[in-house]
Amino acid sequence: MTETHAIRPFNFVSTSHAKLAVTNSGGSGTPLLLIHGNSSCRQVFARQMRSDFAARCRLITFDLPGHGQSEDAHDPARTYSLPGLADCTVELLERLGVSSAVVLGWSLGGHVAIEMLSRFKGMKSLILTGTPPIRRGGFVEGFVSSPADGLAARRHLSEAEVDTFARAMFGEPVEPFLQGAIGRSDGRCRQGLFEASRAGLGVDQRLAVEGSALPVAVINGAADPLIRLDYLDDVAYRNLWEERCHRLDGAGHAPFWHAADAFNALVGRFLGELEREPAGPEGPAVGCAQKMASTQASRM
Repeated sequence: MTETHAIRPFNFVSTSHAKLAVTNSGGSGTPLLLIHGNSSCRQVFARQMRSDFAARCRLITFDLPGHGQSEDAHDPARTYSLPGLADCTVELLERLGVSSAVVLGWSLGGHVAIEMLSRFKGMKSLILTGTPPIRRGGFVEGFVSSPADGLAARRHLSEAEVDTFARAMFGEPVEPFLQGAIGRSDGRCRQGLFEASRAGLGVDQRLAVEGSALPVAVINGAADPLIRLDYLDDVAYRNLWEERCHRLDGAGHAPFWHAADAFNALVGRFLGELEREPAGPEGPAVGCAQKMASTQASRM
């Protein structure tokens, strides 16, 4: 493991879904849970674990079932869907004694985080990166090409396909640790996620973020080759931080890695505002709850 992606030591935490590899910085600060993407691993957040905001937060990141150093799911049919992964994540937080947290999700991790909105009552706010909140069956709306038809949904990947997948997900240069993570990942998870989606499992994610009063920060790479950035701009988030989706110049699908300084600065500012703002009856008053009304008015 090289210095660029090495993170703190980890422990195993047993859940009913799988035994999970968890890195937990400890401390008394606001818990920030980071959830990685499809066929990835917790090491992708190494540059957040060493960020300025890490000194004032309790950072928690883990390998999803079937990923990294975690076990494969005990019952793939139960776990390998967005509801299953969300339930597993909520159970992990319970095992860690975390009753409230900010949740940051990348790509698949963001979809899991949105699924958690109705499951984890202690969610304080949501940070999405590389995650278009799509309607049921709305892959074509949110993605440049449907991931259900590509490598992201394929159970078995050749060595060349692993390399192609890594380049699309993470950009250049291709990090060897990510190639290793893709090769290790349980292909039944990739396959199961999209089979479950086609079967209608999970929430309508667009409606979920449009209806949630929690502050939502959206931070994407301006050169993301996988998602439709204009689609994200058109979502009528109820409480979008700074009234806009942030785009980081020159960054692709993994801005937290290739534009880590700019990404971390935004996350740090968002967390700082959460800490300063008093919580109202529907959550912290960060962002702008007016975008839904203004967006709907513009369509009339």
